[in-house]
Amino acid sequence: MADKLYFVEGIGNVKFRKNSRSKAIRISIQPLKGVIVNMPLFVSYSDALRIVEKRKPWIYENLPKIKAFEKKYTCFNEKSEFKTRSRILNISSHNNIKFTARLTPDTIDLRYPDNSDVENQNIQKLIRTSIDWALRIEAKEFLPGRTKQLAEQLNFNYKKVFLKNNKSNWGSCSAINNINLNIHLMRLPDNLIDYVIIHELCHTIEKNHKAGFWNLMNSILGDAKSLSKELKKHSIQIY
Repeated sequence: MADKLYFVEGIGNVKFRKNSRSKAIRISIQPLKGVIVNMPLFVSYSDALRIVEKRKPWIYENLPKIKAFEKKYTCFNEKSEFKTRSRILNISSHNNIKFTARLTPDTIDLRYPDNSDVENQNIQKLIRTSIDWALRIEAKEFLPGRTKQLAEQLNFNYKKVFLKNNKSNWGSCSAINNINLNIHLMRLPDNLIDYVIIHELCHTIEKNHKAGFWNLMNSILGDAKSLSKELKKHSIQIY
């Protein structure tokens, strides 16, 4: 079911989203997306609007926090200096009504209509969607092969590599030793990419972060905790 937008005084546009899996109304505030109301199919929009009115104090309290978080996001334009492991981002306008994205071996070429403002929220969303698309392709090009290479060098065994686009972690290892790697690893330097891969390979043996895990990590990397601290300087969500 399509989302519906309603203007709420003091808040602005609020997106209402009916979901067959929703059991109750849930209000969230998301960076760049605003206020979103997930609601069961059987709840009317008028009832959901009344609940939003009741929750206004909570929304007012949290909106500034989200706005402050949004300011950390890059607003991409022609002057943006952004690169992945293998490619440089090029943004320019063109005499076309459509936004286009193209990959070359060295670049991510994005073109937006010259009658649009590059800083428009819709254009920014298209740019980020295109970057995610490029990151996934680049991750497929590099991460499975690099994981295989490191596993063979270090005598680890794993089942499969899966590529994810999530906002919570750089990687994970399942109970059956499948390795999950975030496509946003392609924004990190090679030493941190290897750190994350080795981190997850070590979890094929040590399933927690107790002393045995860090001893294994240190036996491979030396001071693994220093690499962990370096990784924390990078954000999955903000770039």
